[in-house]
Amino acid sequence: MSAVRVGVLFGGPSAEHTVSAASALGVARALPRERFTPVVIGVGKDGSFHLLPEEQVTAFLNQTGATLAIEDRLEVGGPVVELRSARPRTGVHIVLDGEVVETVDVFFPVLHGPFGEDGVLQGLLESLGAPYAGCGVAASAVGMDKVAMKRAFKAEGIPVTPYVWVDETRFNASADPAEFVEGLELPLFVKPANMGSSIGISRVDELSELSEAVKAALAFDPVVIIEQGVRNARELEAGVLGGFEPRVSVVGEVTVAEGVFDFDQKYLGTSDPMIVPADLPEEVAAEIRELSLRAFRSIGGWGLARVDFLYDAEAGQIYVNELNTLPGFTAHSMYPKVWAPLGITYAQLTAELVDLAFERHELYARKRSAS
Repeated sequence: MSAVRVGVLFGGPSAEHTVSAASALGVARALPRERFTPVVIGVGKDGSFHLLPEEQVTAFLNQTGATLAIEDRLEVGGPVVELRSARPRTGVHIVLDGEVVETVDVFFPVLHGPFGEDGVLQGLLESLGAPYAGCGVAASAVGMDKVAMKRAFKAEGIPVTPYVWVDETRFNASADPAEFVEGLELPLFVKPANMGSSIGISRVDELSELSEAVKAALAFDPVVIIEQGVRNARELEAGVLGGFEPRVSVVGEVTVAEGVFDFDQKYLGTSDPMIVPADLPEEVAAEIRELSLRAFRSIGGWGLARVDFLYDAEAGQIYVNELNTLPGFTAHSMYPKVWAPLGITYAQLTAELVDLAFERHELYARKRSAS
C-alpha cells in the first residue's frame, strides 16, 4: 500500500507566520514515514501557494537532533502553484503551469492565526473536497474569535472571567476609554479578538495604561477584548484529541515570572516555563480535564485543541481562559508535552490527527450524499 501524501500547509499572511514555519517542520519530521509522505506547501503573505522544492524539504527532514531551533524552520519559497479538486477521488491536485505535478490525499494545516486558524483556510479545503486535520469551519471561526468563544462558553455554563469588548469605531469616538471597563477590576488584559501566540497582548495595572494597550491590540484586529485578570492565578493547560468522543491529556502549567507568557517563551524555547504534569490536587486536575472536554464540545471541536485555564487557588475557582484550535506544534510546545506522560508521542499525535481528518471527511461525505 502506497504512503498517504500529507500536504503540510504553513505560513500565511498573519503575524504568526514564523510560528507556523516552525510548527510545519516539526509536523513534517514527526509524521511516521512508514505510513505518510509529507508534501510541504507554503502560503505566502499575499495568500499565494508555493510547493517547496523536494530537496529543501528533504534536507530539513534529515537533520538529526531531538529539538529544533527557530532558525531551523521552513521558508515559503518555490514555484507558485494552484490547488484543484481531484474529484471524484479524494484529495487535491497541485498544478504548476497547467500541469498536475503532485497530488495530496489529506492536508495538515499549521497556519496559526487569521487565514489559517479562523475557518478561512478550512472553508477553502472544504470547497476542494479535501480531508484536513483539525477543526472544521465553524469551530475554527469560533475558536479564533475570543468574543464568540466566550459567548459559547457562557452559554454552556463554563466559567470565564468578566470581560468586555470594544471595536475600533467605538474606541476612537470615546473621550475616556475607562468607560468601557466600568465594573471590571484591575489588572486587565487587553487582547486582539482574533489573534494568538500572545501577539498584541498587554497587561494593564493602571487605568492610565488602558488607552495605549487598546491601541496596541487594535494594530492587529478591529475588535479588542478586555478581560479582568485573576491575581496570583496559576496558568494551566490541557490538550484535547479526538472527534465526537474526545479524550483529554494531563494538565500542564505555565510559570511566568511577570506579565504574560510571551512569543519567545512559547515557541523559541528561550526558557522552559512549562511543568508537566502540573502539581495539583487530583480533584482540581479532574475538573480541569472535564472542563476541557466541555469547552471543546461547546464549539463543535474536532481533531485537537489546547484549552487554557486560570486557577485561583485561594478562592478555589477555575476559569477557562481560551481554547486554541490549532496550538503551537513545535518541539517546544505545550500540546505535545501534555500527551507524553500518557505514552503518546509526537509522531503518534500527528498520525492520529491525519486519521481523524479522514474520519471526519468520510462522515460528512456520507451525510451529504444521503441528503
